[in-house]
Parts: sequence; structure tokens; C-alpha cells
Amino acid sequence: MQRIAIIDIGSNSARLVISHIYKSGSYNMVFNQKEMLRLAQKTEGDGLLSKEAFDSTLQVMQSFAYMCRQYKTDKIIAVATAAIRNARNGSQLAKEVFEKTGIRLHIISGSMEAQLSYLGVINTLPMKDGIVFDLGGGSTELILFRNRKLVESVSIPLGAVNTTDIFHIRDTMPTAVYSDINFFISTRMEQYPWLKDANLPLIGVGGTARTVAKMIQRSRNYPSSRVHNYIFSAQSFRALFKKLQGTTLEERRNIPGLSEERADIILAGASIINCLLTQTNSKRIVTSGCGLREGLFYDYYSKTNNVPLIADDILEESTQNVLRLFSVNIEHNRHVADLALSMFDGWHGLHGLGRQYRKILKTAALLHDIGITINYYSHARHSAYMILNAKIFGLTHAEQMLCAVTAGWHNGIAKRYFKNHAYRPLLKEKDWNIAGILALLLALAESLDYSESNTVTAIIPGADSTSATLEIHTAENAAIEMQQLQALEDWFAETFGLPLRTIIKSETLAD
Repeated sequence: MQRIAIIDIGSNSARLVISHIYKSGSYNMVFNQKEMLRLAQKTEGDGLLSKEAFDSTLQVMQSFAYMCRQYKTDKIIAVATAAIRNARNGSQLAKEVFEKTGIRLHIISGSMEAQLSYLGVINTLPMKDGIVFDLGGGSTELILFRNRKLVESVSIPLGAVNTTDIFHIRDTMPTAVYSDINFFISTRMEQYPWLKDANLPLIGVGGTARTVAKMIQRSRNYPSSRVHNYIFSAQSFRALFKKLQGTTLEERRNIPGLSEERADIILAGASIINCLLTQTNSKRIVTSGCGLREGLFYDYYSKTNNVPLIADDILEESTQNVLRLFSVNIEHNRHVADLALSMFDGWHGLHGLGRQYRKILKTAALLHDIGITINYYSHARHSAYMILNAKIFGLTHAEQMLCAVTAGWHNGIAKRYFKNHAYRPLLKEKDWNIAGILALLLALAESLDYSESNTVTAIIPGADSTSATLEIHTAENAAIEMQQLQALEDWFAETFGLPLRTIIKSETLAD
């Protein structure tokens, strides 16, 4: 097992993330520590970081170094961004960090920061084209990608903290100040013609973007607190921004979703987003909970594990990672997924579901048994909880909930389990019926590999006006599988209104 620490010293805050990479190739985060630094506000007029900046950074780095020792990390990757990059004595601070902690703090360029943010986004969001904005305390990185490939990038030295200071925003933001900010930011963005009327989704990275998403979620009583892949319209953002413009600092501190530590810098940060929306003519914003730190991790992981830097299929990759994390029979789960998908395709005339539900069935099938790691009894429910809270990328919040319900019902529909679930409003009434169909297909597939021995090698589903058929090819005696399948015939008939007729073709007998 490898223990990897990633340290990000930003202009507003510092973060330590420790992850484990296991022999199976799976990985997960095991520790996360955040400290506020506000380095962008601790830079003197001559461009030098103040003594306070040095002292606070060294104190935080010593704390991070201690935690790295506690977790026995094998590798520490530490980077510093805009505030230290732009300071005349930034390299001196990095030198003192090394002398005091033994940690080499790499001061990365704006272009490298943009590249890493792009890697964090492209490996965790199902986006083909878009513009990433990584809005930090002292800079904003803008990245254009098409067909999932980076096309253009730039780092603008304007962030939520330094813009707040430049325009002396302490309490309210008068109209005149907003006009000045808008002109100031827009003038800089106009230097990059690829932004103009790009009409692509914006992908927001960083604390300001996440905070905006949280405020919009709270204003709508959104049932989930997850912000990654939370999508909202430009119109929703502008309504929020208009509300923020009329508030005092004290009033902002009481806005749901806005933390007190960001109440003083949110106006400047939101102004940058507003200018970007206008410049690009974008209609929606997708929130990313992943950015530079995740980009650093994927860069390291790809080099040390000989895997592509950019995943071809983020849903498949993240699902396989979750599957490998838990000690379940991986071959059984994959075989069940293959059987379930054969039924989905072969019985399309019966269920009539769109292709978008195929990926949900596959994900639920691959992960349907992970709950066994908690307790075999009621493991379907445990699997549902784990799926709902796992880092599965490539699904919307509603799709991940549907996936969890599908897995949770694979031992039979139990509507009471989700009746009062906090995330229940994510699904519409028709979704619950769809979950029942997907759960049935998953249950049928699992019954055909009940002994977890790949006894059933292939199936051919079919149907006519009088019955549904399932031609089952077996490599050996599959009596126990047939017994389990028979127990599901009533559920099948209730769901599809047809009896299920099975045709057994034993390859052993044929030989």
C-alpha cells in the first residue's frame, strides 16, 4: 500500500489530503485538513509576503508535516499557487518551509495550475466540452476543453481575496464599485477571444464556486448536500448575485450555505463569475468538487500505476475503483452485470426503458454486493447506502440515487426503506417504478450466478405475445440457480404481465 499526501497552499486556504493506494490499484482519501491562511491579504505593497504570512504558513506546514508522520506517508507532493507565486519572496518562504519541515514546496506556474485543475475536472465530470474556471483567492484559471482535450488555458491574477482588497469591499458593494469591478475584470477577459460567446457550460472549481452552489441548493431546499456535479442555470446565479449585492457583511454571514469565513470575499468572487457568464454567454454552471488536488493525485497515480492520465470512461473507472476497494467476489459481480445487461437489451420490448438506464443497471449490478463488507444480513440495504455515498463519477445526483435504490431492492422491493429517506425528493414517481424494473433484472441476473461459479455461461432473452423466454446456457449442473430463478417468477409476471418460460441448454450434455 502507498500512502500519498498532497498539500495545496493557496491564496485563501491551505489543504492537506492523504490518500491510500492499495495493491489492488484502488484508492481512497483517508484524511483531509483545511486551514485558512489568507496569504493574498498578507502581501505588502512592495510585493513581499509579510512576516505574518511567513509565520502562519510555517505553522500550518508544521501541522501538516506532523499529520504526514502520523499517517506514515510514503510520498508528499506539496504545491503553492498564486499568492506565493506572485510574491517577490515566495521562493524564500518555500526554502524556510523545507528547512523547518523537510517538505519541498513547489511553486507552480499558472499554466501548470490550470492543467492540474483540468485533470481534476475531466476525470470526475461527464463533460465533453466546456470552460473550467478555478476561482481561488489570488487568481482565476480559465481552461477551454473540447472532446475532453485541453485546447486553451490562461491564469488571470484576479481572485476572490485580492479583488476584494483592490476594490476595498468591506461591507456593502455600491453600484459604482460593482461597475468598476465589472469593467476591470471584463477588460482582462476580453484579451482572450476564445472566451467570447463560447456558449459552453462553465465548470466551477474552488471554494467560491462550491459556496455559490451551496447557497443555491439551500435556497431550493435541495435534499443533498453534495455539490460535485450540481448544475444550475445562469439565471439562478444572477438571481443570487442580485440578492448578494444588496446585503451587508452581517447579513451575508446569515445566508444559508455561505460560511462566515467567505462572507467578506463572496461579492468579489461572485462578480468574477458574473463577468465570465457575460463574456462566454454560458447558460449553465456545473459545480466541481474536484480540481487541482485531484489533478495532482491523478498525475501521480497514472505515472506509478501505468494507467492513462485521462480515464476513457469515468463512470466505469470510478465504479471499478469502488468495487476493488471492498473484498467482494469481483468476478461474480462482473458476471452478474453482464447477465443483467443481456436481459436489459433482450427484453427491451418488455420494459421500454431508454438507454440511459443501462448504465444505472450496470453500476448497480457491479456494486450490489459491496454491503456484505458491513454485514451479510440486509446487505442490499448496506450496498444502497454505500453506493449513494461513494465517489462514483459520471452519474447525476438523481441517477446515483436510482442506482442505490436498484441495488437496495435486488432482494425484493422494500419501499419502506426509502420512504423517509432524505434524498427521496431527487426521484420522481416514475423513477420508483423504473427502479423496480431494474431491481428485478438485477435479481434475475444474480439468481443465475447464485453459486458464484459462472455455471450459467450465456443467456438469450426473448418474448412473444404469450410469454417471455430465457434461453440459459450452462457449463454444468445449474439446479441451484434454476431454483433461485423459479422463486422470482411471480415478481416477473407482476412486473411485465407475462409468465417467464426458461429453456435450459447444458453444454456438458451437448458434449
